[in-house]
Amino acid sequence: MEFLNVEIPVKNLPELDPGFVPLGAFFESYGKKAQKPLCIAVERSGGQIGTYETHICGTPDMARADAYYVDRLVKFLLWSWGGFKVMICGDDTVAAAVRAAYSEGGARQFDKEFMENVYETAFVVESRPYADRPAPVHRAQSVGRHTNGGRIGFDAGGSDRKVSAVIDGKTVYSEEVVWFPKTIADPDYHYQGILAAFHTAAAKILEHGGHVDGIGVSSAGVYIDNKCMVASLFLKVPKEAFERKVKHIYTRAARALSDSLGYEVPVVVANDGDVSALAGAMGLGENGIMGIAMGTSEAVGYVDADGNVCGWLNELAFAPVDGAPDAMADEWSGDIGCGVKYFSQDAVIKLAPRAGIQLGGASPAEKLKEVQALMAAGDERAAAVYRSIGVYLGHTLALYARFYDIRRVQMMGRVMSGRGGDVILAEAARVLKEEYPAVAFAPEAPDENTRRVGQSAAAASLPEVP
Repeated sequence: MEFLNVEIPVKNLPELDPGFVPLGAFFESYGKKAQKPLCIAVERSGGQIGTYETHICGTPDMARADAYYVDRLVKFLLWSWGGFKVMICGDDTVAAAVRAAYSEGGARQFDKEFMENVYETAFVVESRPYADRPAPVHRAQSVGRHTNGGRIGFDAGGSDRKVSAVIDGKTVYSEEVVWFPKTIADPDYHYQGILAAFHTAAAKILEHGGHVDGIGVSSAGVYIDNKCMVASLFLKVPKEAFERKVKHIYTRAARALSDSLGYEVPVVVANDGDVSALAGAMGLGENGIMGIAMGTSEAVGYVDADGNVCGWLNELAFAPVDGAPDAMADEWSGDIGCGVKYFSQDAVIKLAPRAGIQLGGASPAEKLKEVQALMAAGDERAAAVYRSIGVYLGHTLALYARFYDIRRVQMMGRVMSGRGGDVILAEAARVLKEEYPAVAFAPEAPDENTRRVGQSAAAASLPEVP
């Protein structure tokens, strides 16, 4: 396969998407031709700076490839690490192209505005000489794994909310309640649902003779200091109401519960992807865990080799994985080839018609269930859908391994359920073995111990209490 004057030796392509250009394979092949040093540095909150050392070609015949490589790399780093300042160190030309993209009316305007909302500051792109590249500043923090006392664990999903009451590490009660956060604009709907879950779990702890010592929350979105900066769960809430009632929604609910109990209950809020990785690490008793949930979107979390959460966004649903110029666009960001269209129910819905499956469901969840039912019945067309997703996954895990120190990958979410999930795992493992022998892990489903930990129960372990 040739792409932008770069020959990419690819053995496996998705049968339902033969135009797929694995971005990690492009990066690897491009790097063999590049010799001019370049450093990309990204600054985020607290003065933390991530740096990525690489090379570009810097020759006229490779100018398009250089620009594309740096564009995709910057975007991946932003959605992996998060940040409000990008420093391109070593080439003014590619720096100017990045600055133009991340400006008003530029190709990455969505990314620029998203990061500005998260970090509440203007987004900046700087050009620097390579010799003036900054030193990395990284502060990971230990999170979770606290089991003493009575704890509430809350997991806010897009279709249901889960809450657990945990006493000294043992779950004494858990429940799931269907709700519709993504379609309702009234923030009081969300608040009352959260508060009701807190009260239910608190009552169960008290019934068992316990004391409510802490609340841990797992929620989709970006959270800084327990504040909700951006979250698809509250997509319909108007901006003004979001600022007043959603940004501090979990701390408000914790305060209300504290008032009813007569004592203060501390709360810790974390991204649901990181909590899923934490659940995996707790269940496996290991670190260096990436958790990937394939459901409404692609949710990713990561616990590093020391058992810490890095303070990164890990919003890989918006990170690029496919270089094909006709790849499907994400409706929210407008960019093409991003993870959400490959590792969520959107991928199943995208591929099903190519396999000859006509979907009739009114909602994405109903359409996914149709394909799952066909798979359970042994339909070869459905199997082709899951095989294609497995090939996507194998190539993309090798891409992720370029940026994360991964020991094990845990695959979760409704797309991974049933026989289809088994096919995805097998295909991804085969692609990794055949094309990326240096990658030392294969994706796996959570074992029973990890399932017992559960996301809401793992969330309960977030607060550190005496």
